[in-house]
Amino acid sequence: MSETGRSRRRFTVDALFTDTRPRAVGVTDLPDAREILLARIVADPNQPRRMFDADRLDELASSIRSDGVLQPIVVRYDDDQDIYVVVHGERRWRASALAGQTSIPAIVREIPAERRLLQQLMENIVRDDLNAVDRAAALRSLRSQLGDPPWDQVAEAVGIKRSRLFQLLGTGKLNPAAQANIQAGRLSEKQSRLLQGLPEVRQEALRHMLVTDQLSAQVATRIARAFRDLQLPDDMPPAEVHAALANLRDLALTDDPQRQRVQSLALLDAIGLTRQGTRESRQRLKRLSSLVATPRFDETRMVKETSSLARSLAALARQNMTHSPEVDEHLRALQHALNALLPADPKM
Repeated sequence: MSETGRSRRRFTVDALFTDTRPRAVGVTDLPDAREILLARIVADPNQPRRMFDADRLDELASSIRSDGVLQPIVVRYDDDQDIYVVVHGERRWRASALAGQTSIPAIVREIPAERRLLQQLMENIVRDDLNAVDRAAALRSLRSQLGDPPWDQVAEAVGIKRSRLFQLLGTGKLNPAAQANIQAGRLSEKQSRLLQGLPEVRQEALRHMLVTDQLSAQVATRIARAFRDLQLPDDMPPAEVHAALANLRDLALTDDPQRQRVQSLALLDAIGLTRQGTRESRQRLKRLSSLVATPRFDETRMVKETSSLARSLAALARQNMTHSPEVDEHLRALQHALNALLPADPKM
């Protein structure tokens, strides 16, 4: 039988290099996967993220030294500069350099400019690790690239609620120090909402307190609310504004005996002033009660606390000694408050 009569098995070049092992079943090679020198890659200047936590970068670099880059980054090729630009994975690229790597696995994709920022923004929003200031800047940039549509359309494009979008945009109205604190992670977005709408001097005073005093969320909110309602002259010097805020903080906190004395005297004085029957005196007591988080009236608790006070007063009377100025001050304040609470005696 001649060779031409025999059936011939034909091979293509691709077939010669096809992986026929069982582990290759269902697996397709990525034609755009590369191992690219770090020196050939640059960061995207329009990347929404502006801040990278140094400690987290060091942790990631340590992991890369041990196990390598487990997930390729995504880059695009810039023809004009003959360079690759990071689209996704800038942290991995930066950490690889810190780890002493010379190259990094990457997938090369051609992404239209109008889609690039949206994809980067969406990646960070989904991962929830982009700070609010950088998110707000990215949203404004995205809106500009989309032709300045209504904010409702921008919210729909990135998949967030309209109310959430305006919360983020509100960070752009904060002073530079507050925005820098948010970017550095020293001030949370939720804390920053307490600053919005305040005049510049008040905003700076409250920002400084939130960053330095490490207050709980509940206490900080109470102080901020009282500070917003506090009547201060528009031209009050910054030092006096800071002092007024410090007074509110000292009233709200009871973490030492001195602050407890200040708070109790302020409450007793405010109660005593309600005897005047004016709206102003009632509003003052209401604001102070909100600041110090007084609970609802409970008769059982009052009787219990009065019993404790009565035992202290009995011990004081039994000693028959001269009172200290501090004790006298509290007794007179207590008398003033009780006179306001008790109905007037018609026989007097």
